[in-house]
Amino acid sequence: QVQLVESGGGLVQAGGSLRLSCAASGFIFSDYAMGWFRQAPGKEREFVGTISRGGGVRYCADSVKGRFTISRDNAKNTVYLEMNRLKFEDTAVYYCATRRGGTSSQQHEYNYWGQGTQVTVSS
Repeated sequence: QVQLVESGGGLVQAGGSLRLSCAASGFIFSDYAMGWFRQAPGKEREFVGTISRGGGVRYCADSVKGRFTISRDNAKNTVYLEMNRLKFEDTAVYYCATRRGGTSSQQHEYNYWGQGTQVTVSS
């Protein structure tokens, strides 16, 4: 069955960096676009970034643009989220998700989700 397992979260000081990973299994990874979303305490889940099947198309939300980078390694069935210059407001549970087809910022267009990894940024 489809599995998405996030890792790499933790506690970091403001201004620091983290790299999240999402290991995928149970489907042909290179046939699916991937996305990252996050949910802060008391807030709705929001879009962070997305990347196309081959990695040629990628974009991030305005709130993280220039600080976060999404990438993937199809040989390793893994998608990454490189997070730099972290801010307190980046504190959230980060989820990866997958959908057949192209990139999307719309949560409802994603079919499978991971369990999430906690990122906490101390100010």
